This record gives sequence, C-alpha cells and structure tokens, in this order.
Amino acid sequence: MQNKVRIVLVNTSHPGNIGGAARAMKNMGLAELYLVAPKQYPSDEAVSRASGATDILENAVVVETLEEALADCQLVIGTSARERNIPWPLVDPRQAADLVFDEGLVTAFVFGREDRGLTNEELQRCNYHVHIPSVETFSSLNLGAAVQVIAYELRMKSLLMKDAPVVASKWDVPAANVEQIDYLLEHLEKVLVQTEFLDPEVPMQVMTRFRRMFQRSRLDQQEVGMLRGMLSSMEKKMKS
Repeated sequence: MQNKVRIVLVNTSHPGNIGGAARAMKNMGLAELYLVAPKQYPSDEAVSRASGATDILENAVVVETLEEALADCQLVIGTSARERNIPWPLVDPRQAADLVFDEGLVTAFVFGREDRGLTNEELQRCNYHVHIPSVETFSSLNLGAAVQVIAYELRMKSLLMKDAPVVASKWDVPAANVEQIDYLLEHLEKVLVQTEFLDPEVPMQVMTRFRRMFQRSRLDQQEVGMLRGMLSSMEKKMKS
C-alpha cells in the first residue's frame, strides 16, 4: 500500500508539525511525504519531532506547487473542516481508506495550513473531501494528529485486506491522473470561450462544476483522449 499512498502537506508553517506527520506515517507504514512550499524546511525541529522517522524526512519531496505534488496521482482526497459553496463528495477517514483499497490507484491525502486549511481552489483539485468527525465544541486538530488519524485508518484497512484475494483491476485502461484531467479542463475552457458558451469576463462557476463532474466520473486515460480528440475536432471545424 505505502508506495501508492502519499501524504501531501501544503505550506506548513511549523517544522515540528512536519516531523510529527512523518512520525505518524512511519508508525502506520506510510513512507511517501510531499511538502508543498513549506515555510521552514529542512529543520532540526522537524528531525526532533520525527523521533526516529528521519528516513521519511530525508526522502521527502519538496515542491513549489500543489500541481507538482499531485501531477501523477489518480485519486486525491483533501482534508476539509467546513462546508463549501459548491458541495463536493465527502467521506470520513474510514470511508477514505476503503476508497484507497477499492480503487487501487496512486492516491494523495492533502493536508492544508495549520491556521486555515486548504483554499477552495486547492480543495477543488480533490476527488473527495475527508472530514474527521471531532466534537463540535473543540474540533481543531493538530496537523500531526490529523495525519495520524488518516494513517491509522489506512493501516487498519491494510490489516483487514492482508489475507484477502487480489482482485484484478476493474478497468482495461489506467485511470487518468491529475495532470491529464487538468489539460482536459484547460482544453475544454478554451473551446467553450471560442464557441461563446463561456464568457471569460464572467465565468461564474462553470469550470469548477465541470471539474467536479469529471473527477466524480473517474475518467480513464482513453476517455480523456477521446474527449480531447472531440474538442480538437470542434476547433478544426471552427477554423474551416
């Protein structure tokens, strides 16, 4: 499981939280850590809080943007503590673990900033949002603790699946990854502007809803190719 699941921390302010997350990961058998524009890293404080999980810190991938961290992922689950303007598929940590094992895809769990979490734009890049159902009167979780909850559910699911028979992939073509979906959406937006379906000056939430629809549909790589071929055909027709 561990080579198919990555933990992505976005714009972390306190290096100790990176170390705490690394420790939580190692406790539960996860190894792949991505850091998106951390405020302070590398750090002795991160090493101290990791308490022996220094190998995870040493192998952590540091990138500047969330797009880079997610490019080759096929399933993205973002942590969210509040309702959004546009409803998104929402799961709890146990359901999220089920998705990881049922889908068998390269998966990222994305955790936001300590003080304000993930932005709306960042959350819209996720297939699902995961909400940890802490008590309403004291709902704020430390970043390391949040990673621990998710990692624990993944570990429990892996133990349940340990002796289960290997199930063949449900699809004949690999699932599309985040980068491929992004290119499809860029292509679609271009064509929608050309056909005047979309007003670039007043885009409303059209492309956000298209993103949600495509991510919910779980497109495979051939389907993405077909849709982009259709858009290219429309462009060619408009030019003739």
